[in-house]
Amino acid sequence: MVKLLMSWDIKAGREQSYFEFVVREFAPGLMRLGLQPTEVWYTVYGKSPQILTGAVTADLETMRAILNGGDWRELRDRLLEYVANFSHKVVQATGRFQI
Repeated sequence: MVKLLMSWDIKAGREQSYFEFVVREFAPGLMRLGLQPTEVWYTVYGKSPQILTGAVTADLETMRAILNGGDWRELRDRLLEYVANFSHKVVQATGRFQI
């Protein structure tokens, strides 16, 4: 399995609309694309990204197909309306917390 690790900060003043978007569109959208969410971490204090999250696929080919697709770009672009400092990377899934 491979994991997509993502991190970002919520834009000031967009918190309520961000959380509504994530619950109603982003998380279901990830699952429709074939990504299985595994965890979400919210940083309350410190100099880390505010949100750390992960989602897995069975193999690298599936992950590449998803991330190269237009549906992923549209979903990510919608997320970028609510967040700043977005970053992502693909790693081998270990079954433990990864950053």
